[in-house]
Amino acid sequence: MSVFRLFKKKKRKVTLVLGGGSARGLAHIGVLGVFKEKGIPIDNIVGTSMGALVGASYSVGVSLKEMYDLAENFTVNQLLDPTIPRMGLLAGKKLEAMIRQLTHGKGFKDCKIPLAVVTTDIQNGEEVVLQEGDLVKAIQASCSWPGIFNPVEIDGRILVDGGIKDSVPTSIARSLGADYVLAVDVGFCVKDGKIENIFQMILQSFQIMGEELNQYQSKGADFTLKVELGNLDQVSFDRAHEAMMKGAAIAMEKIPAIMKDLGL
Repeated sequence: MSVFRLFKKKKRKVTLVLGGGSARGLAHIGVLGVFKEKGIPIDNIVGTSMGALVGASYSVGVSLKEMYDLAENFTVNQLLDPTIPRMGLLAGKKLEAMIRQLTHGKGFKDCKIPLAVVTTDIQNGEEVVLQEGDLVKAIQASCSWPGIFNPVEIDGRILVDGGIKDSVPTSIARSLGADYVLAVDVGFCVKDGKIENIFQMILQSFQIMGEELNQYQSKGADFTLKVELGNLDQVSFDRAHEAMMKGAAIAMEKIPAIMKDLGL
């Protein structure tokens, strides 16, 4: 007589990777809303730039409603604090204040879901992954576009936007031992038009670089949600509602496939 043994399928630990994208990254809030509603487990979060900010806020317990409300009332003018250019056009103090508000000033020790924030050491090009220390400063560094915001010094390193090397940091998730990588790629907005000032020049440079990186790095995930945001660019904070709704829509569409993949 054959003896059949039934084995319970081992639960896969899910590492959620949230890519950069500034205003486009607000789509992550919509995605998280659907994941929470549908019971998609999140065991770890790895984020860069806006993905780090949204992921950190969610991890420390900020409600999705508060995140929605803050996003819909935010304007790019709230980040503008021009300084005498040395390493950046903006001082970054307003950016720091905004991050502190959105995270309630909490730290890594307050994270209910383990969090890794991806930054770049601008002096040597190395990836720097932060999982302890000053959470607000870590996120500020990860969000600081070189040339636009002053960089952030942490432990003697000069740190800037993590998206320079890891716009969708799936490789970081793997290096931290991720079992199952679920990535959210909000893409970039490369525009075809006349460049008229330094801000447009820097922004367009980030779009071109980021789009190429995303196409390569997204392949490192077990499952990637690609949020199509069209001409909504990195500074279109006035279109926050649209970004969040499109994030929610693609997440809802892909829920059955994700649940099947995870054996839920």
